[in-house]
Amino acid sequence: MKTDQRNTAWESLTFDNRFTRSLPGDPETENSTRQVYEACFSRVRPMNFKRPQLVAYSKEVVQQLGLTESLARSQQFASVFGGGDLLPGMDPFAMCYGGHQFGNWAGQLGDGRAINLGEVVDVNGKHQTLQLKGSGPTPYSRFADGLAVLRSSVREFLCSEAMHHLGVPTTRALSLVLTGESVTRDMFYDGNPKDEPGAIVCRVAPSFVRLGNFQLFASRGDITTLKRLTDFTIRNDFPHLGEPSPDVYPEFFAEVCQRTAELMVHWMRVGFVHGVMNTDNLSVLGLTIDYGPYGWLEDYDPNWTPNTTDAQGRRYRYGHQPQVAQWNLAQFAGALLPLVDNNVEALQSGLKLYVESFEDAWHSMMVAKLGLESFRGEDDQELFGDLLDVLVLAETDMTLFYRSLAELPCESVDETASADEQWNRWIETMGQAYYAADKITDETKSKSLEWWSRYRNRLQLGGVSDQQRQQRMNRVNPLYVLRNYLAQLAIDRSEQGDHQGVWELLDVLRNPYEQQQGREAFAEKRPEWARHRAGCSMLSCSS
Repeated sequence: MKTDQRNTAWESLTFDNRFTRSLPGDPETENSTRQVYEACFSRVRPMNFKRPQLVAYSKEVVQQLGLTESLARSQQFASVFGGGDLLPGMDPFAMCYGGHQFGNWAGQLGDGRAINLGEVVDVNGKHQTLQLKGSGPTPYSRFADGLAVLRSSVREFLCSEAMHHLGVPTTRALSLVLTGESVTRDMFYDGNPKDEPGAIVCRVAPSFVRLGNFQLFASRGDITTLKRLTDFTIRNDFPHLGEPSPDVYPEFFAEVCQRTAELMVHWMRVGFVHGVMNTDNLSVLGLTIDYGPYGWLEDYDPNWTPNTTDAQGRRYRYGHQPQVAQWNLAQFAGALLPLVDNNVEALQSGLKLYVESFEDAWHSMMVAKLGLESFRGEDDQELFGDLLDVLVLAETDMTLFYRSLAELPCESVDETASADEQWNRWIETMGQAYYAADKITDETKSKSLEWWSRYRNRLQLGGVSDQQRQQRMNRVNPLYVLRNYLAQLAIDRSEQGDHQGVWELLDVLRNPYEQQQGREAFAEKRPEWARHRAGCSMLSCSS
């Protein structure tokens, strides 16, 4: 396919490149690493790989873009989303932004291994940016090559779609393509590099603008570009707020705060740990963005981080994510200050809204996870907190705990039964959630039974039947999540040329809340062999 020819199979892709049309671009055309000033992007073409091969695609995203599955299975599709062929209307570019990394200002960062092909209008009339990750270097690649490997690309592809089907706001993934070339990576930065298969994920989102886009221009005192970017974002992604003005900027900030608070509650609900919550990895739209060394909380440990780089400080641990998001938003507020005449109070209400929104959403989320009818104040707060304390007393699989709890009878319990009899009834249903049920201490038993008794009383107070409770709980507590070891098994097969594991796992994750006949193995606890295996526990940023 030539870049100046239109194939009828692609005619449904209508490009409307608002970002490059409306915002200032880098005047330099050479694709060399450099500092880029007074520009929101640099135009750059993806590398032309000679043997692109499709690994998988999302049929839902294919349909959303108005394409067909027959096209998605074609070599043309692999060539386009493997970066080699450009369609008419594409205007490839890499975004310029900065950010705080692990709490420290890092200056200019930008799309170092991501190239946006352009913006299309989907079947719902909404703009979607098509972005290739791993398609070659950009002016923002610093010392890297702009490429990605299969293992990280499988993880990004699967997790993007898994999160969507869980109901978590997220960027999407259209396709996963092998480049046909090897990429050298040192997976754990320990001096043992090796060649791995190269791959490219096509990511899809209404916008990939993140907090760091605004921070960079503010840090440089480039208020003109900061204002242009902010006004563009409000007009295109927050049009309901009205025409940009000093009065609207605080409303824009407040809505970003609210969306971010809701996103954090979703992450906590399903046990997702992002692993690298730098300000350049937080979406202005409140989407989960940039799937790197993420992880799924299997045994409940609020101090767990999946990122080897974060192993010492644990800044991005599971239980700290809401606080980190608030800190990131405070840095975002600092970037917007010049637009509100440095009126700090104008933006403080947004940060207050973040706290209030998170607390309200957290209470609603826990009510739903426990199948209650409504939130009843301090007593429920204590019930929620004590449950989380119980979960850390023994190695407990978070996902299976809540699914098992939905099955635990609470209406017909003999209150006069001995502690041993009550424990036997508890463990009969809840035992599958424990990694070592035979080693549970007496303290864990007594505190678990004490909490169960209070939970039963709370259900009775609200008039909640076991049937009602189970239905409510199973709507928000998934049975199938992208456990690290499941992703690694799919990667192992894919690296050997068998991509069926990716397809099968993708299909399971499409219905995370419904029990799927014959797929019980996908809902099991992490096996012992995966406890410390690379890719199944902690990961690095290497991709």
